[in-house]
Amino acid sequence: MNALREPATVLDLDRRRIEHALGQRARYKYVAPRIEREGAGWKIVSPNCSRSVDPAGGDIDIAWFEPAPAGGWQLHARDHPAHCWILKAKGLTLPQALAIVCEDAAREYWQ
Repeated sequence: MNALREPATVLDLDRRRIEHALGQRARYKYVAPRIEREGAGWKIVSPNCSRSVDPAGGDIDIAWFEPAPAGGWQLHARDHPAHCWILKAKGLTLPQALAIVCEDAAREYWQ
């Protein structure tokens, strides 16, 4: 029975780590993003207050943290005009991926 609960516990821990890191982000600190399942990983969804992506101000995808088959994490940014995810980095630890998204110096995530 314990083996059945372990994956959910690990996933919950990853989700909490992402939620905690979002409080440290540099951009759009005034919006309340949420974490949702995306495949085997997690995506950040946030209101688009600047209306630069969605003129109606709806929710937009920000980043997707995908577990890599060989270990570590793959980090994706959303290409909003093309409606697809773009792989930005792979082989990262979750803290490394979170640092990239939270700093976002090139404005690839928080637009």
